[in-house]
Amino acid sequence: MAVITIDGIQYDVDPKLTIIQAAKLQGIKIPHFCWHPKLSVAGNCRMCLVDVGNPRRNRDGTLVQDDKGNNVIDFMPKLAIACSTPVGDGMVVNTKTPKVVNAQEAVMEFLLINHPLDCPICDEAGECKLQDYAYKYSVGQSRFEFDKVRKPKRVELGPRVMLDTERCIMCSRCVRFCNEIAKKPQLTFTQRGDHVELTTFPGVQLDNPYSMNTIDLCPVGALTNKDFRFKARVWEMSATETICVGCARGCNTKMWVRNNEILRLTPRHNPEVNDYWMCDKGRLETFKWVNSDKRIKAPMIRKEGRLMQVGWDEVAAKVASELRHYKKSEIAALGSAFATNEENYAFVKLMKHAGVTNIDFMRHIYQGDEDDILIRADKAPNSAGAKAVGVHQEGTGLGFEGILKGITEGTIKALYSLDEHIAYEPRMAAVLPKLDLFILHASVENETTTYADIVLSTATYAEKNGTFTNFQGQVQRIRPAVAVLENERALNGFSMSRLDKFGSHNDRWTKGLKRDARAIWRTSSRIAGALGAKWKYTSSEEVFNEMTTTLEAFKGMSYLKLSGYGMKLKTTITKSISVPV
Repeated sequence: MAVITIDGIQYDVDPKLTIIQAAKLQGIKIPHFCWHPKLSVAGNCRMCLVDVGNPRRNRDGTLVQDDKGNNVIDFMPKLAIACSTPVGDGMVVNTKTPKVVNAQEAVMEFLLINHPLDCPICDEAGECKLQDYAYKYSVGQSRFEFDKVRKPKRVELGPRVMLDTERCIMCSRCVRFCNEIAKKPQLTFTQRGDHVELTTFPGVQLDNPYSMNTIDLCPVGALTNKDFRFKARVWEMSATETICVGCARGCNTKMWVRNNEILRLTPRHNPEVNDYWMCDKGRLETFKWVNSDKRIKAPMIRKEGRLMQVGWDEVAAKVASELRHYKKSEIAALGSAFATNEENYAFVKLMKHAGVTNIDFMRHIYQGDEDDILIRADKAPNSAGAKAVGVHQEGTGLGFEGILKGITEGTIKALYSLDEHIAYEPRMAAVLPKLDLFILHASVENETTTYADIVLSTATYAEKNGTFTNFQGQVQRIRPAVAVLENERALNGFSMSRLDKFGSHNDRWTKGLKRDARAIWRTSSRIAGALGAKWKYTSSEEVFNEMTTTLEAFKGMSYLKLSGYGMKLKTTITKSISVPV
């Protein structure tokens, strides 16, 4: 370890670190634009300048000390950039001296010379480093008396990213990301001096599968999200920590909501899963259906050929009554790799209470649609979790292929399926009309719901608490960001925006649509009660706590322990896992 002194306080640090890394580990913030912990060092912005001194040494290598026995420190004649200067034993670093402060003010003045004064209309306002640093490290005025350099605006770099060249401060984060992380060198700088411009290579678009990470990396408002552009201010939205459901990776994300509507997803750092990144498909295609006009607003029962909305007591009694009409061997159950661990667990427990042994779930493997960065061929977020809680073929029960065959041959007459569009599979779509009874948990109207006799309106992943298990066995939390009819944002632990906190009853941003949808574990508990079971849950955490006592793979876990980066399953997932009745 190396002993360094930062602003008069000594720290033991790894000698392989740079000054900015060592300071960050000690909770000391050194301002920076171009540096990023996962990108190479560029040293472009000079914002991280610090005063650095090293102990003076004699020719034999011994330290020179003054009359009081303290090491004599020789400071460098010029300030050093903290992002590329390695620490050394005995090093002294000052981050707040007048010399450093003057340098920071000069850098900010230089960066703002040609920067447009368009903060009121900039999408980055409220989360812009340049805006924050201008307040904290700038003198608030400029000596520049000439017209600003004009550069192109509204430049479409690719199908998902828009560039305002005037705002770019040439930090090169986006260029380095494409080169080093996405492995697609698509961005570069042209021109020189104050006329320099960010652009793509000739004949090339910024269209790699991770292109929108450049928006998150951009410390100013130069790169913007074409899908989210001009939709909302950051302080108008709540930011909820959750998980991407686009594939089995389970990238950690923040879900941004205004007026009970999801407006964007952004990546959240988790070194165990996705680092700082997420793919464009996960960012754009995994939430819009939650806002869909085709959302199912309440439970429904088919009467006289039409699905009619009913109450929860009626639909629970109807499910229990219908299940009693069939032999146990004539009923099949399909869990879901899109449902949470808690929901699949409660579902398996309900089916076993009803005596159903034909249990499995559909796989969603797209061979070839995978890379070495984040994207997985398994397009469901919880396949590993479904297996871990017992959603699989066991003993003499039928698996998915057996269930398909049974429906085709007429030996399976009733199917109970969790929230999933199973009719997208052609073979399943062909056999669904042959069923005498089809019970379905669903959140959106689609082809599958047209075959259902009973539809239980289901809360989406954005509307409930729970856990997913990714392909690595990492168990991670999801939290509600969108309220349903039975939830109130201010009372149920939701992340709150400024509008949520200070809005009044007659404000339009408090009138967002709420649907009468419930988590599957809650519905399963009510149906179980109608079937004579005594178990009841009042929260997903109670279901999870039961899982930790009955399933070896989840022992030692709790919602509190999962709140950070999640936890790995304790055992390898096998088909020997059983769920108590």
